[in-house]
Amino acid sequence: MTTRTPQSQDELETGERDGTLTNGDSTRRLSRRGYLGALGATGLAASASPALVGRASAATTDRIERMKDEYGTVVDVVDAGADPTGGESVTSVLDANAGDDTLLVFPPGRYRMTEEFRHCGFEGFGMVGDDATIVPGDYDEFEAPNRRLFRLGVYHNPGKDLHVEGFTVDQTAPDTGIRAIEAQVSDGLTVKDFLVNGKHDSGTWGPALFDVMDPNGTGTVEEFRAPAGGEWVSNTPNDGELWRGPSGIMVSRYHEGTVELVDCQLGGFPDNGVYAGNAEGTVVVRRGVFRNSHASNLRIGGHHSKIVGATVVVDDNPDHFDNQRGIRLDRGSWLQVLDSTVLLDEPNGNGITVLDGVESAKIHNSSVVQRTDRTNQAVVVESEAGPTYVQNVHVDIHGSGNAVEIKGGDRPGEVGLSDVRITGSASGAVFRNAIRCERDDCKFRRLEIDQPGSDYRRALEINADDAYVSGGTFETTHHPIVVNGTGAWIEGTYSESYDGYEALRLNDSSGDVGVAENTLVGGVLDVGCDGLSMYDNEMA
Repeated sequence: MTTRTPQSQDELETGERDGTLTNGDSTRRLSRRGYLGALGATGLAASASPALVGRASAATTDRIERMKDEYGTVVDVVDAGADPTGGESVTSVLDANAGDDTLLVFPPGRYRMTEEFRHCGFEGFGMVGDDATIVPGDYDEFEAPNRRLFRLGVYHNPGKDLHVEGFTVDQTAPDTGIRAIEAQVSDGLTVKDFLVNGKHDSGTWGPALFDVMDPNGTGTVEEFRAPAGGEWVSNTPNDGELWRGPSGIMVSRYHEGTVELVDCQLGGFPDNGVYAGNAEGTVVVRRGVFRNSHASNLRIGGHHSKIVGATVVVDDNPDHFDNQRGIRLDRGSWLQVLDSTVLLDEPNGNGITVLDGVESAKIHNSSVVQRTDRTNQAVVVESEAGPTYVQNVHVDIHGSGNAVEIKGGDRPGEVGLSDVRITGSASGAVFRNAIRCERDDCKFRRLEIDQPGSDYRRALEINADDAYVSGGTFETTHHPIVVNGTGAWIEGTYSESYDGYEALRLNDSSGDVGVAENTLVGGVLDVGCDGLSMYDNEMA
C-alpha cells in the first residue's frame, strides 16, 4: 500500500520525489455488513430536519452502496479514528487506510486537514463523502510546497482507477484557500460532485489539477464547483511566490489521454479559469458556467479538444483583472468551440481567440454578446493560426471592436466564415469594420451583417488577396464592403449603406476583382482598382 511521506521541494507544480510507506496490520477494515452497522451507529445526522435527512440519506446511501460493490475493502474513516467534528486533522487516518481496491467512506461531518494526503501508484482507490465537509487549516499550518488536501498520483507514479465523489471543501475562513484535489492517473479518473465553498484567498495553487497520463486513458470530472474564484496573489500571504495567483482547474503538460470536464462552475480566478493550454492529450469542456477569470475563462490546447455547450460570462472586473478573455484556444490540432455562449457585460478582453499555436480550429453554432460600448474584439484569429472555420455563429456587438478579426501572416490556411450573423449598434470610432480580413484565401458565405452604428462602421474590409464572398446581406452606415487586395470575387450579395454611401468601395491597392449578380444599393466607388469585372449586378 502506498501512502504519503514527507517530500522534498517540488520539481514542478505537478511533480515531486515519490515516497512510500508500508502500513502495519493495525488498520481496521470493515466488511460491507459491518460498514452498514457502523453508519447506523454514528448518529451524526440526528440534529437535522428529519424530512431533509430522509431525502439526502436515501440518495447517498444508494450511491455508497453502488460504490461499495466495486471495492474489495471498505473503510469508514470515522470508525477508523477520524474526527468528524473538525477538531483534529484526519490526514494520518487517511494515510493509514489508503490502499489498492479500497474505498474510504466519510460519514456526515466536518473533517479538518492541516497537511497533504498523498497516495500514489495505486490501482482501484476511491473516496466518497456522505454530506462530508473538508475543513483545511490556514496558510501557515500547511508546509510548503505541499499545500494541498488530496494528492492522488503524481506524473511519474500515477494511480489507476480513481473515484472521488461527494465532498465540500469549506474555505470560508481567512487564508484557507488551498488546492483541494490533484489527481494524476494513467486511466480511469472519476471525480463527481465536488464543491469548494469560499474564495481561494491564500495565493497557493488553484483548487484542482486533473491529468490522465496514458494516451489511451480516459477520465471524467463532473460538477466540480469553485464559484467564489480566487484572490490576486498580492492580496494573499503567498505574495511574491506565485505569478498572478491561482487558476481554477488545471490540466497540465503531462496530460496525454482524454479528460472531460462536465457541468463545472468556476468564479473569477487570477490566472485562468480552466487552464489546459499546454495539454498534449484531449480536453473536453462540456456545459458548465465560467465567470470573470483573468487571462481567460477557458484556455484549451491539445488534440481534438473541444468546448461544448459552455457558458462564459464576464460581468465584473476586479482589481488587477485587466485582460479577461472569454475563450482562448492555445495550441494543438482541430480545437473546437461548439454550441457555446460568451457574454461580455463588462468586457476587457476578447471573446474567443485562436492563437498562433493552433494548427486547425472550428467555432460552430455559438454566440458572442458584447453589451457595452467598450472596445474589444469578439472573435480573433491570430496571424500564425492554421485553418479556422467559423460557422453558424451570432455576434451581437455594441462596442467599437471587430466582430471578427482575421490577422495575416506567413502560415498558410484559409479562414472560412459561413452563416455568420453580426448585429448590434457598434460604431466605427476605433475599429471601423465588423469583419477585418488580413489573410489570403479567406471565404465568406451567407453572412448577415447589420451594424447601424456611427463613425463609418463597415461590414467587411478585405486587406488580403483571393477572398471569396458569396451571398449574404451587408448593411452598415459607411461602405458595407471595402476591398484593398487583389483577386477578390464577390457574388450574390445585398449591400446597402444606411447613410447613403456606395455599397462597395474598391481602393487603389485592389486589382482583378470580380463582382457578379449582386444588389449594390448606391453602386460602386472605384478609386483605382486595376482590373475590375462586373456583370449582372443591380445598382438599386
